[in-house]
Amino acid sequence: MSVPVAESDLIRRLSCREAAAMTTFYDLYGRTLYRIIRAFVPGEAAAEDVLQESLIKIWNGFGSYDPARGRLYTWAVNICRHQALDYLRQAHVRGVGRTDAWHDVPTAAEPAASGGFVPEHLDVRACLAYLRPAYRRVLELRYFEGLKLEEVAELLALPLGTVKTQQRQALRQLAGLWR
Repeated sequence: MSVPVAESDLIRRLSCREAAAMTTFYDLYGRTLYRIIRAFVPGEAAAEDVLQESLIKIWNGFGSYDPARGRLYTWAVNICRHQALDYLRQAHVRGVGRTDAWHDVPTAAEPAASGGFVPEHLDVRACLAYLRPAYRRVLELRYFEGLKLEEVAELLALPLGTVKTQQRQALRQLAGLWR
């Protein structure tokens, strides 16, 4: 696996514990990592806290990064995802972010004020179980792992066009389930 020149220089600088390298890392990946965390964590302040914790973990744990096993970005995404999941588990234990009581949830006979569709009530992961395994894996990597199409294609050793087609077909099937 070849590492882009700019990324290999950043990896070298981070390995040398150069503080300015962490600023460069944040400038390159911070916004994307925040969006990935925000997909898991409700609330901007909480997502910012999780990002901060993730960046500390990346800095302190950089010695465990192995460029031969994957890109720096992918490694950082996994750390952020795990931090977000840890936050959600802790929040669940503390009772933060609990869902409404069963009797408070609008039913089909009693549509929500927003017009009847309540996206928070969709269990996307459960819907993925209805997809072909290849389609499911592409969506998991894209939307739950935060990988780019090119990274998914590389990871699955598939042509980019095949991955794009599988993603499109999977999204069509999901749309059919929700109709």
